[in-house]
Amino acid sequence: MTTPQKTLNPAESKLNQAKTPGSTTVSGGAPGSEEPAPTRGKTSIADVVVVKISGMAAREIPGVWDMGGGLSRTIGAVRDRVPGGRPNVGRGVKVEVGERQTAIDLDLVLEYGVPIMDVARDVRENVISAVERITGLEVVEVNVAVNDIHLPDEEDTGSDTRVE
Repeated sequence: MTTPQKTLNPAESKLNQAKTPGSTTVSGGAPGSEEPAPTRGKTSIADVVVVKISGMAAREIPGVWDMGGGLSRTIGAVRDRVPGGRPNVGRGVKVEVGERQTAIDLDLVLEYGVPIMDVARDVRENVISAVERITGLEVVEVNVAVNDIHLPDEEDTGSDTRVE
């Protein structure tokens, strides 16, 4: 009486072949998992990424003179004058980032004479579009606070100098 032999598929037969010590045998393309590649891991987006995208998108809108409160603008003006210093695109931006959603707060300084509500709407639309397009996060809100208006006769330094 003969014993029935098991039929091996090509991947099993390669694995059962004699191996040379220190060598690795690779099967003919059998996937390690049935899961599709996009679901094999997690992507996290840091707050600073959303801050920079939001800051760049807000500054693209005509009528936005600067961003941030008075003190942060003064410190930023000093930093910008230091050789080798880079402008802080995140000044005036605060964010909360979750796994799928984000909320953004912007502090703006607008140019004198621009329609504030129109500029705020344009900033909000541009920030939402940029953040959602680049990160894939849903932007649940963009709060815009206009903290100051830049007058034509003011210096560009951002400091309030009373004595000349």
